[in-house]
Order: sequence, then C-alpha cells, then structure tokens
Amino acid sequence: MLSRLFAPKVKVSAHCDLPCGVYDPAQARIEAESVKAVQEKMVGNDDPHFKARATVIKEQRAELAKHHVSVLWSDYFKPPHFEKYPELHQLVNDTLKALSAAKASTDPATGQKALDYIAQIDKIFWETKKA
Repeated sequence: MLSRLFAPKVKVSAHCDLPCGVYDPAQARIEAESVKAVQEKMVGNDDPHFKARATVIKEQRAELAKHHVSVLWSDYFKPPHFEKYPELHQLVNDTLKALSAAKASTDPATGQKALDYIAQIDKIFWETKKA
C-alpha cells in the first residue's frame, strides 16, 4: 500500500541528464584558451620556478578541457546527433588527443589546434540546440 502511495504519478523523459542549457562547449574552450595562454607565457620565460608552476597549471587546465569535452560526448550528444553528424565521434577523439598533446607541450600551436577542434564541436553543439 505504501509503495502505491509513493509511486510516481507521472512518467517523464528527457533527452539529456539535466535540463538543456547546462551543457556548453564554452567551458572546454575557456580551459583550452588558458592552456594556450600559459604556453605563450612559457615561451618567453627562463625562470625555472615560473616554468614549473606554469606546467602544473597548463596540465590541470588541459585535463579540465578534456573533462568538459568528454561530458559533452557522453552526456549531451545522443544517437540522433551522431546520426546527423557522423564525424562527431572522430572529432571528439581528435579533440581529446589534441588536448593531451597540448598538455604535454609548451608549443602554443598545440593549444591552438585543440581550440580549433573545440570550435568544430561548438558549431555542431549549437546546431543541435536549434533543432
């Protein structure tokens, strides 16, 4: 009797885990911009203490960017998105690899490459939001 009393009265469903608007590639972009900015600062600085701190920050930001891209891939994008954008799986994989490369590098070109991939994800993301 209690189970019927507390049973849900209405069944609901949603295409994402949380209401739309929670997910946004901007989070990944901001972290990747930080990676590139740190890389640029490292190029012109010979102070070993600065470089050590910068390396830690760069690696943390790259991991955060990877996390945000992974969340979009696993939580936001759904089968209809992958059907409409068949390149999306490879794009996410390439983005994660580029962020790993930027994490391991002081070359700002690696940070820019990650940003370029994130921009492609961003474009697809906002197209899916219009649908």
